[in-house]
Amino acid sequence: MLLLLGFVCLVWTSIAWPSFRLTAPARDVAARISADERFKPGVLPDWQVRMNAAPRGAVLQPDFSQADALIALRVAEEGLRRKNSEESDRETVSAEVKVRTALSFSPNNSFLWLMAYSLEMSRSGFQAKSLRYLDQSYATGPREGWIALRRNKMALAVFPALEQLTQANVVLEFSNIVDSGFVEEAAANMKGVGWDQRERLLVSLGGVDIAARDAFAKVLARASVNVSVPGVASDERWFR
Repeated sequence: MLLLLGFVCLVWTSIAWPSFRLTAPARDVAARISADERFKPGVLPDWQVRMNAAPRGAVLQPDFSQADALIALRVAEEGLRRKNSEESDRETVSAEVKVRTALSFSPNNSFLWLMAYSLEMSRSGFQAKSLRYLDQSYATGPREGWIALRRNKMALAVFPALEQLTQANVVLEFSNIVDSGFVEEAAANMKGVGWDQRERLLVSLGGVDIAARDAFAKVLARASVNVSVPGVASDERWFR
């Protein structure tokens, strides 16, 4: 019995170890993708080859699957911009399969839902059915500060089409971005894709730290955006 158990362990190790050994560095690559870091040409396709070559039957673990999905997503997104349609379609299909697999392990991963939305938008443009991914991203992680900057801009671009609960989460996320000191990014979002929602976004800043509101108002004033930020008096010197 012990001999049989040892044999089974040996076989499992020989199958699982390549995937296990890849997981830690792949997790690091996934974290860099999550932070929207850019990579040198060829780096991510090489990683994709390594991930595809790893045996899947023994170790389908969440971290490995998530890293695999994020690498495939970035390769597919870049392929949509640079490659012929047939090759990019293959990469997109592969990425979609890997995202579904990763979500089956981690259905509460708001970043994966956001990336699923981003990929579908990149491939097919706006479609109402795609919004379910964005809704799910907010439902599973309404206060995910580390993805807020990217997600808020995407959400404001389609704000009128979102469900009411998701709209409320988008507005709350915007105020949290300002409160966290990312005033340049928040200002860019509001005067860009979020301009039609500016009144609602500005009202949401009422409970934000006054120093952050003041800094946000100055950024807008210097961009010649004439709006009233709650609790902040305008100053002509800001426009100089």
